[in-house]
Amino acid sequence: MNRKYAILVDGGFLKKKLKVRNKHFPTAAEIEAEITRIKIYPILADHSLLRVYFYDAPPASGVVVNPISAVNTDLAQHPHFSDNIALHQALELQPDMALRMGETIVHGWELGHAALKDMQANGARAVTDRDFVPNIEQKGVDLRIGLDIARLAIRQLVDTIVVVTGDSDMVPAFKFARREGLRVYLDHLGHGVKRELKAHVDVVL
Repeated sequence: MNRKYAILVDGGFLKKKLKVRNKHFPTAAEIEAEITRIKIYPILADHSLLRVYFYDAPPASGVVVNPISAVNTDLAQHPHFSDNIALHQALELQPDMALRMGETIVHGWELGHAALKDMQANGARAVTDRDFVPNIEQKGVDLRIGLDIARLAIRQLVDTIVVVTGDSDMVPAFKFARREGLRVYLDHLGHGVKRELKAHVDVVL
Protein backbone atom coordinates (compact mmCIF):
# COMPACT_ATOMS: atom_id res chain seq x y z
CA MET A 1 0.00 0.00 0.00
CA ASN A 2 1.36 3.41 -1.00
CA ARG A 3 1.25 5.61 2.07
CA LYS A 4 1.46 9.38 1.66
CA TYR A 5 2.68 12.22 3.82
CA ALA A 6 2.73 16.01 3.75
CA ILE A 7 5.19 18.47 5.29
CA LEU A 8 3.73 21.60 6.86
CA VAL A 9 6.30 24.30 7.63
CA ASP A 10 5.72 27.25 9.94
CA GLY A 11 7.77 29.65 7.82
CA GLY A 12 8.26 32.33 10.45
CA PHE A 13 9.54 29.76 12.94
CA LEU A 14 11.91 28.12 10.43
CA LYS A 15 13.29 31.47 9.22
CA LYS A 16 14.06 32.56 12.80
CA LYS A 17 15.84 29.30 13.62
CA LEU A 18 17.93 29.41 10.44
CA LYS A 19 18.80 33.08 10.95
CA VAL A 20 20.13 32.35 14.45
CA ARG A 21 22.04 29.29 13.23
CA ASN A 22 23.54 30.79 10.06
CA LYS A 23 23.83 34.45 11.14
CA HIS A 24 22.06 35.78 8.03
CA PHE A 25 18.61 35.92 6.47
CA PRO A 26 17.82 32.40 5.24
CA THR A 27 17.96 31.53 1.56
CA ALA A 28 15.61 29.30 -0.40
CA ALA A 29 18.43 26.75 -0.71
CA GLU A 30 18.82 26.59 3.08
CA ILE A 31 15.09 26.06 3.54
CA GLU A 32 15.09 23.39 0.84
CA ALA A 33 17.97 21.68 2.66
CA GLU A 34 15.85 21.45 5.83
CA ILE A 35 12.95 20.00 3.84
CA THR A 36 15.27 17.45 2.22
CA ARG A 37 16.56 16.49 5.68
CA ILE A 38 12.99 15.63 6.65
CA LYS A 39 12.28 13.72 3.45
CA ILE A 40 15.15 11.29 4.04
CA TYR A 41 14.12 10.28 7.56
CA PRO A 42 13.96 6.45 7.64
CA ILE A 43 10.53 6.64 9.26
CA LEU A 44 9.20 8.11 5.98
CA ALA A 45 10.98 5.66 3.68
CA ASP A 46 7.80 3.80 2.72
CA HIS A 47 5.80 7.01 2.14
CA SER A 48 5.46 9.19 -0.94
CA LEU A 49 5.26 12.97 -0.64
CA LEU A 50 1.98 14.67 -1.43
CA ARG A 51 3.19 18.24 -1.01
CA VAL A 52 5.18 20.67 1.12
CA TYR A 53 3.10 23.53 2.53
CA PHE A 54 5.03 26.64 3.58
CA TYR A 55 3.13 29.12 5.75
CA ASP A 56 4.24 32.72 6.05
CA ALA A 57 3.02 36.29 5.62
CA PRO A 58 4.19 39.02 3.25
CA PRO A 59 6.70 41.51 4.68
CA ALA A 60 5.32 44.67 6.23
CA SER A 61 5.03 47.72 4.00
CA GLY A 62 3.86 51.31 4.34
CA VAL A 63 5.23 54.40 6.06
CA VAL A 64 5.28 54.72 9.86
CA VAL A 65 6.16 57.86 11.84
CA ASN A 66 8.43 57.54 14.89
CA PRO A 67 6.51 58.88 17.95
CA ILE A 68 9.59 60.64 19.39
CA SER A 69 11.55 61.98 16.42
CA ALA A 70 8.58 62.19 13.98
CA VAL A 71 10.89 60.69 11.32
CA ASN A 72 9.14 58.70 8.59
CA THR A 73 10.24 55.10 8.01
CA ASP A 74 9.30 53.34 4.78
CA LEU A 75 9.11 49.68 5.74
CA ALA A 76 9.40 48.60 2.10
CA GLN A 77 12.95 50.02 2.09
CA HIS A 78 14.09 47.65 4.85
CA PRO A 79 16.48 44.97 3.51
CA HIS A 80 14.27 42.19 4.88
CA PHE A 81 11.39 43.38 2.69
CA SER A 82 13.19 42.50 -0.53
CA ASP A 83 14.75 39.42 1.11
CA ASN A 84 11.32 38.05 2.01
CA ILE A 85 9.83 38.81 -1.40
CA ALA A 86 12.74 37.06 -3.14
CA LEU A 87 12.48 34.08 -0.77
CA HIS A 88 8.75 33.63 -1.37
CA GLN A 89 9.17 33.92 -5.13
CA ALA A 90 11.93 31.30 -5.11
CA LEU A 91 10.04 28.87 -2.89
CA GLU A 92 6.80 28.98 -4.87
CA LEU A 93 8.70 27.71 -7.94
CA GLN A 94 10.04 24.66 -6.11
CA PRO A 95 8.52 21.26 -7.06
CA ASP A 96 5.71 20.00 -4.81
CA MET A 97 5.68 23.28 -2.86
CA ALA A 98 2.61 25.35 -2.00
CA LEU A 99 2.81 28.71 -0.21
CA ARG A 100 0.02 29.62 2.17
CA MET A 101 0.15 33.33 2.93
CA GLY A 102 -1.42 35.13 5.87
CA GLU A 103 -1.60 38.87 6.40
CA THR A 104 0.73 41.45 7.92
CA ILE A 105 -0.66 44.35 9.92
CA VAL A 106 1.32 47.32 11.25
CA HIS A 107 0.08 48.73 14.58
CA GLY A 108 2.37 51.76 14.78
CA TRP A 109 5.29 51.60 17.22
CA GLU A 110 6.20 49.86 20.48
CA LEU A 111 9.12 49.77 22.89
CA GLY A 112 11.67 47.30 21.55
CA HIS A 113 12.92 44.27 23.47
CA ALA A 114 16.42 45.78 23.68
CA ALA A 115 15.07 48.93 25.36
CA LEU A 116 12.95 46.95 27.83
CA LYS A 117 15.90 44.72 28.68
CA ASP A 118 18.13 47.73 29.25
CA MET A 119 15.56 49.35 31.56
CA GLN A 120 15.15 46.13 33.53
CA ALA A 121 18.91 45.84 33.97
CA ASN A 122 19.76 49.50 34.59
CA GLY A 123 16.57 51.07 35.91
CA ALA A 124 14.01 53.46 34.48
CA ARG A 125 15.20 56.19 32.13
CA ALA A 126 13.82 58.57 29.53
CA VAL A 127 12.95 56.86 26.27
CA THR A 128 14.48 57.92 22.96
CA ASP A 129 13.45 57.48 19.35
CA ARG A 130 15.84 54.52 19.04
CA ASP A 131 13.96 52.64 21.76
CA PHE A 132 10.89 52.26 19.54
CA VAL A 133 10.39 49.65 16.82
CA PRO A 134 7.45 49.11 14.44
CA ASN A 135 4.74 46.92 15.99
CA ILE A 136 4.12 44.33 13.26
CA GLU A 137 1.63 41.47 13.59
CA GLN A 138 1.17 38.41 11.39
CA LYS A 139 -2.41 37.22 11.17
CA GLY A 140 -3.97 34.09 9.73
CA VAL A 141 -0.85 31.92 9.53
CA ASP A 142 -1.71 29.54 12.41
CA LEU A 143 -5.30 29.43 11.14
CA ARG A 144 -4.17 28.30 7.70
CA ILE A 145 -1.97 25.58 9.19
CA GLY A 146 -4.87 24.32 11.29
CA LEU A 147 -7.29 24.38 8.36
CA ASP A 148 -4.91 22.41 6.16
CA ILE A 149 -4.35 19.84 8.88
CA ALA A 150 -8.12 19.41 9.19
CA ARG A 151 -8.57 19.16 5.40
CA LEU A 152 -5.80 16.59 5.02
CA ALA A 153 -7.31 14.55 7.85
CA ILE A 154 -10.98 14.71 6.88
CA ARG A 155 -10.36 13.98 3.20
CA GLN A 156 -7.77 11.31 4.07
CA LEU A 157 -5.33 12.76 1.54
CA VAL A 158 -2.34 11.53 3.57
CA ASP A 159 -1.55 9.03 6.29
CA THR A 160 1.09 11.17 8.01
CA ILE A 161 1.86 14.85 8.46
CA VAL A 162 5.22 16.27 9.48
CA VAL A 163 4.84 19.69 11.08
CA VAL A 164 7.82 22.02 11.50
CA THR A 165 6.94 24.36 14.35
CA GLY A 166 7.56 25.25 17.96
CA ASP A 167 4.11 26.75 18.52
CA SER A 168 1.95 25.08 21.17
CA ASP A 169 -1.12 26.71 19.60
CA MET A 170 -0.99 23.77 17.18
CA VAL A 171 -2.05 21.30 19.89
CA PRO A 172 -5.81 21.37 19.09
CA ALA A 173 -5.09 20.73 15.40
CA PHE A 174 -2.74 17.87 16.31
CA LYS A 175 -5.40 16.31 18.55
CA PHE A 176 -7.98 16.55 15.76
CA ALA A 177 -5.65 14.98 13.20
CA ARG A 178 -4.84 12.04 15.48
CA ARG A 179 -8.52 11.47 16.27
CA GLU A 180 -9.11 11.28 12.50
CA GLY A 181 -6.44 8.59 12.18
CA LEU A 182 -3.43 10.59 10.97
CA ARG A 183 0.01 10.06 12.38
CA VAL A 184 1.54 13.38 13.42
CA TYR A 185 5.30 13.91 13.48
CA LEU A 186 6.85 17.05 14.98
CA ASP A 187 10.15 18.64 13.97
CA HIS A 188 10.94 21.52 16.34
CA LEU A 189 14.55 21.98 15.18
CA GLY A 190 15.85 21.58 18.72
CA HIS A 191 13.83 24.57 19.91
CA GLY A 192 12.63 24.48 23.49
CA VAL A 193 8.91 23.66 23.29
CA LYS A 194 6.18 22.99 25.83
CA ARG A 195 5.71 19.40 26.93
CA GLU A 196 2.08 19.58 25.74
CA LEU A 197 3.22 20.01 22.14
CA LYS A 198 5.33 16.85 22.31
CA ALA A 199 2.61 14.92 24.14
CA HIS A 200 0.08 15.26 21.33
CA VAL A 201 2.21 13.95 18.44
CA ASP A 202 3.17 10.39 17.56
CA VAL A 203 6.88 11.01 16.96
CA VAL A 204 9.25 13.88 17.72
CA LEU A 205 11.82 13.83 14.93
